Amino acid sequence: MNIRVNLLPHREHKRQRQKHTFFLMTGMSVIAGAALVLLVWTVLEGYISAQKGQNKLIEDENRRLDAQIKEIATLKQEIDGLRARQKAVEDLQADRNQPVFLLDELTRQTPEGIYLRSIKQEDRKVTIAGWAASNERVSEFLRNLSNNGRYVQKPELIEIKLAGQSPDGIQRRLFDFSMSFMMKPSSELGTASATAGAPAAQPRKG
Repeated sequence: MNIRVNLLPHREHKRQRQKHTFFLMTGMSVIAGAALVLLVWTVLEGYISAQKGQNKLIEDENRRLDAQIKEIATLKQEIDGLRARQKAVEDLQADRNQPVFLLDELTRQTPEGIYLRSIKQEDRKVTIAGWAASNERVSEFLRNLSNNGRYVQKPELIEIKLAGQSPDGIQRRLFDFSMSFMMKPSSELGTASATAGAPAAQPRKG
């Protein structure tokens, strides 16, 4: 006895089921991939947003610091300007008192036997001329200015020679001399004056 079974519908149904399973798995893979991409994109977008926020915070802080630096620079310029004006005022004050310092110095340092007849000042350079009883008196005058002078610098002898004519009232041989020195800068004049006390210039009796 022969029994025949038709397997075609069963095989077709199996192929359909396998195809349906394949498409289902493919769809699920696509959905999973899309979800994974979306998740990664969301995480990256969060990182990017956070970094942008930090960058903006840094930029805002930099702008604030730049403004403070400019303000500090402006204040420094104003302070430098005030100091410069203060120094200018101090120098003018010292320059105004410079003749007093000069006369006080000459009164203190001129030894006996020296007779000054002219004093000439150009800026800080001072040239004096006079008569001396001897060469030793001129040397003593130079030493006094070099070692004890509070307001002068670099004294040096220009010329010394026998006087052709003595001043009236002096009946002895004299030497004609000239020398020069530099007055100290105005700022140092003020410091020396404050240290030594106010100078009191008095005419020297020859």
